[in-house]
Amino acid sequence: MTEQNLGVKKPKKKVEVCGYPLSIFFIVVNEFCERFSYYGMRAVLVLYFRYFLKWDDDLATSIYHTFVALCYLTPILGAIVADSWLGKFKTIVYLSIVYTLGQVVMAVSAIHDLTDTDMDGVPNNMVVHVALSMTGLLLIALGTGGIKPCVAAFGGDQFEDHQEKQRSTFFSIFYLSINAGSLLSTIITPILRAQECGIHSQQKCYPLAFGVPAALMVVALIVFISGSSMYTKTAPKGNIMLEVCKCIGFAIHNRFRHRSKKFPKREHWMDWADEKYDKLLVAQVKMVLKVLFLYIPLPMFWTLFDQQGSRWTLQATTMDGDFGITVIQPDQMQTVNPILILIMVPVMDSVIYPLIKKCHLNFTPLKRMTVGMFVAAMAFVAAALLQLQIDQTLPQLPSGAEGQVKFVNLNNENLSVAIEGTDYNVPPFQVSGDYLTFDKPFNVALTKNNVTKKDNLTLKSQTRQTTLVGPSLDLRMVTDLTRKPEEGMNAVRFVNGFGAALNVSFVGTIEPLDISNYTNIKQGPAEFRITNTGGQSCLYNKQMGFGSSFTFVIPSTFDIQSSNCKQAIQAVEDIKPNTIHMGWQIPQYFLMTSGEVVFSVTGLEFSYSQAPSNMKSVLQAGWLLTVAVGNIIVLIVAEAAQLPDQWAEYILFASLLVLVCIIFGIMSYFYTYTDPAEIEARFALPEYDPEEKKKKKDSIVMEWKDSLKRKVSGSRKRSNSSKGSDKQDNDELKQSRM
Repeated sequence: MTEQNLGVKKPKKKVEVCGYPLSIFFIVVNEFCERFSYYGMRAVLVLYFRYFLKWDDDLATSIYHTFVALCYLTPILGAIVADSWLGKFKTIVYLSIVYTLGQVVMAVSAIHDLTDTDMDGVPNNMVVHVALSMTGLLLIALGTGGIKPCVAAFGGDQFEDHQEKQRSTFFSIFYLSINAGSLLSTIITPILRAQECGIHSQQKCYPLAFGVPAALMVVALIVFISGSSMYTKTAPKGNIMLEVCKCIGFAIHNRFRHRSKKFPKREHWMDWADEKYDKLLVAQVKMVLKVLFLYIPLPMFWTLFDQQGSRWTLQATTMDGDFGITVIQPDQMQTVNPILILIMVPVMDSVIYPLIKKCHLNFTPLKRMTVGMFVAAMAFVAAALLQLQIDQTLPQLPSGAEGQVKFVNLNNENLSVAIEGTDYNVPPFQVSGDYLTFDKPFNVALTKNNVTKKDNLTLKSQTRQTTLVGPSLDLRMVTDLTRKPEEGMNAVRFVNGFGAALNVSFVGTIEPLDISNYTNIKQGPAEFRITNTGGQSCLYNKQMGFGSSFTFVIPSTFDIQSSNCKQAIQAVEDIKPNTIHMGWQIPQYFLMTSGEVVFSVTGLEFSYSQAPSNMKSVLQAGWLLTVAVGNIIVLIVAEAAQLPDQWAEYILFASLLVLVCIIFGIMSYFYTYTDPAEIEARFALPEYDPEEKKKKKDSIVMEWKDSLKRKVSGSRKRSNSSKGSDKQDNDELKQSRM
């Protein structure tokens, strides 16, 4: 039978370079660009939800993990389409087009000028951006998941039987391109996001952060199609996953039909499929189900693992990213994982595992996976301990009906503020100290030069307010920030206690005895030029950290012509900057990556070794399904648990994984390793072949018949003893037919 009859379409002339088909170059480049596109977009996704769409942490986390779950559910659909309908090549092309459209839609959704009709830098119709974002993510999930099971297998199809060594090397190069694309994109796209761009106003450049991955996906599609004439294309031959599902369904249905006690029990419930399906297929399904049963606890590992891109990234936004030679963006901390993988995989294979073997320890694959799950749980314990330290640096914000207030004295004399029997002395052009908290209206008495003025104040719930006290003891209340400034920026504002209007660079003109709005300033040295109406100016410098808020009070004694004019300005810290360094996240990333190397790599190896020869794709689909379920668990917990403290949520996840780890350890103890090749070989023996078995029985019957004829023809006398002998021969003949 020819290859054309087998449904294999080969190029007219196979071009080879150093023994490798030239076509694999297009496949490797395609995979690099596709992985760059996917991981680059995903690296900034949760911050896009949080800071562009203005969702809270829980909603941003839930939608992020819903998207990741879809990306790991759609590979099953892609495998069915490729194997049963379109074939791998057409499936990759068509779904890559869908994928590219999704990336383009995501880039468009992030253009703030799209609906910024008043040109203030804030979109006026967020519904449009949300709708475009969700459409883009749905298309991306369908595209990236759909081509996931096809590309590697399609690359393997390009090799001939004599190129087994080159095929093995190809898969190493293929996975290297995956890691390279992931690592580079996780470094580059956060840098692109940190830039500022826009038509009417300059904002964080999410369109560029999504646009570059979209461009890489266009390149991936063009490169892949360019090699079309060189590919070996295998026609669809039917999907083994559908066959397995049908076999399981028939076994369940048949068992249900024969549930009465009058029907004899069978050794395994899948044996009820014997009436319709081949015994070899039934035996293979049994092996698959045995492994899939072990997969049941595995989603909890992925529940923790994939929070590196959500909760841990949000955690990094409340930390200090100054590494001296460079400033690290919160989403760039995700690069620690692929970097550690590249280091730890060879270390584990070349050092750790051989050392364990020399110690004569039976470190089986299932034991490795159990250890990996426990180490991942410890990573979340480390994250919880770090979160406790971060929480000490966060502002104590009001809750419930509470409100917070502090006073700014814009007078040249001391101000006495009496609240509920407690006096607070506020020097000229100073602030009353930290915020005071009240949950109901209160009386305040302001005294200056023995002149007292009383007032009744009511604070809005869950707000911070600054009260400006003017020369006539008049009050003006302004609203302060109630959370850390976004994306590690620093919110600053100026109070003009000077007798004339002043212009402050980045802030604008401030009238006398007035306060400006907040302006966001980047981390690092900040320089403000203060200019009066006569054009004279003074420079005020301030070193900015991450996530702080300052109120700068300019007194009436401010001399703009003085060489030390900046020393007269009073800096009031409303919100402390992030003081916990991002480097403290490295231990939890190290633990999580260690768990991943021991768990994930071993799990794939175990699944491959325990899978029947024609059902490895079924177990691969099952493995990807555990990732999807793990991400679904995250969004359920994020929405249902509603724990008040983030560290408590980390401990909850760690505890759940430890519990699951114990369950998995017990299941592993009772698991018996099998050799699929040996089991399949048994069914290749003649006694398992119905035709061969029938031929063997017929041959035995013929031998006994010939023997009987010879005995009858050789006996001339018929006696009782001869009749008894004939009866024995007939009994033996009957036994041979059983």
